[in-house]
Amino acid sequence: MLIGEVARRSGVSSRMLRHYDSLGLVRPTGRTVGNYREYSADDIRRIFHVESLRSLGLSLREIGRALEDPAFAPAALVSDLIQRTEDRLHREQELLERLRTVDASAPTGWEEVLRIIELLHSLDSASPARRQQAILTPDAVPTDVLAKAILSESDPNVAGALRWALARADDGVASIAPGLQSKDVTVRRRAVQAIVELPGADATAVLSRALGDDDPTVRKHVALALGNRGVAAAIPALVSMIVQGINDVESAEILGTLAADPTVIDSLTAALADPAADSAARIRLTQALAELPPAVAQDALRGLTQDSDKVVAMLAKALLK
Repeated sequence: MLIGEVARRSGVSSRMLRHYDSLGLVRPTGRTVGNYREYSADDIRRIFHVESLRSLGLSLREIGRALEDPAFAPAALVSDLIQRTEDRLHREQELLERLRTVDASAPTGWEEVLRIIELLHSLDSASPARRQQAILTPDAVPTDVLAKAILSESDPNVAGALRWALARADDGVASIAPGLQSKDVTVRRRAVQAIVELPGADATAVLSRALGDDDPTVRKHVALALGNRGVAAAIPALVSMIVQGINDVESAEILGTLAADPTVIDSLTAALADPAADSAARIRLTQALAELPPAVAQDALRGLTQDSDKVVAMLAKALLK
């Protein structure tokens, strides 16, 4: 079969077939009387092998090695191709996100596009000082850019500057809230630290949904923030923190404020007088009762003066005085 017909049937151009020949990749086994290339059935099968391997992203050199070396192990090459493809997809995903960020900012001219690109480069810098400087520039940083940077920032100073900027941006809650759904606990912690600094009912609602998070650090930030916002649903978590000795003084002070709500007094005092806790925890719970209004705490403290744990009983008596 002559080169023109091979090109028509295989879909590989005559020019590429000549290139394959010059590289020794696919050499026709015969020549006509007029010295035209003549391909055999085996040659055509080899062309299809080459094209199949090219479709996987192999270079012509790699294809030649794969077809000629009997000891060649395809598994290593395939693994390398997978890694290269994943890297390329990662770069393209980053480019897509960058383009979406530029598009979301609704730039009015190339000057603004270039400013946003420079900002994104600065926020991706390896230098914490440069990242922080980018946040504090006079030009406003888009909210979604701030949120993305917060969820990936490890430097505490830069993270603080990012949260400060987000608290002054529009719609900060909606931008950062998806971080609380991440499977990565570090991302959830960064998200909750940002949300607790945001005012408003939207932030409170998002925090309320995170009270059941399985990470103690996330729950701690959520419970303290909700308690300070007067949300009674945080009471069980705050009491649990006192039992565990986690921010127990701050939790007790917040419970003292929440005790102003008459609807929670009975359940609150009952929880703080929990007889099932260990000795150290019950001492902390008894101390927490002292943060409640005297009229609320007295009955519970009187009951604890007869406690079987002498330290708890003595502490309750001292607090009553």
